[in-house]
Amino acid sequence: MEGLQIGPDSSLAADQQFHLVANSLAQLLETATREFARDREAAKASLVTASHILQAEIERCSGANGSTEGGLAAWQVARVRAYVDCNLHRTIHIRDLSAVARRSKAHFSRKFKLAVGESPHAYVVKRRLEKACHLMMTNEASLSEIALSVGFSDQAHLCRLFRQAFGQSPARWRRERGIHGEASRTSADENIP
Repeated sequence: MEGLQIGPDSSLAADQQFHLVANSLAQLLETATREFARDREAAKASLVTASHILQAEIERCSGANGSTEGGLAAWQVARVRAYVDCNLHRTIHIRDLSAVARRSKAHFSRKFKLAVGESPHAYVVKRRLEKACHLMMTNEASLSEIALSVGFSDQAHLCRLFRQAFGQSPARWRRERGIHGEASRTSADENIP
């Protein structure tokens, strides 16, 4: 065994880490399953904890593969993501995100891009578009209501960024999926004599 080094990057250490994380996740999921009927809040807490552990492990593995080298720590990325998701309806400034990550604005912007692969602004726009898609699929709110609820200044702002991202208007995207929203109601109302 002379010359054999077992460090944090060795396959044995990685294997042990994987088993530790997998066992923790399994226990949390078992607790959630067991508590679901009795105490939904306890079950929810177990699921949230399992989700955070899994996300941190994914980010750790990504960092081990070099994709986030020099970026933010996993806890910082997780806090920023949670902050963005909870505040999509508001204007999100870089100063707010850097404060959440406890970094200066300039340092945060560089490190966030290294960790996530896109600028903080691009990430926020992407999350707003994802949330807008979700809302277009799950309710019949008008596009202007959806635009405002996810933090776009108006419907035109949503439409311009949506077209850039998806190559078509949100109304067409919604119609193609058979989702009845403002556009569908308007065209249906026009056919009424």
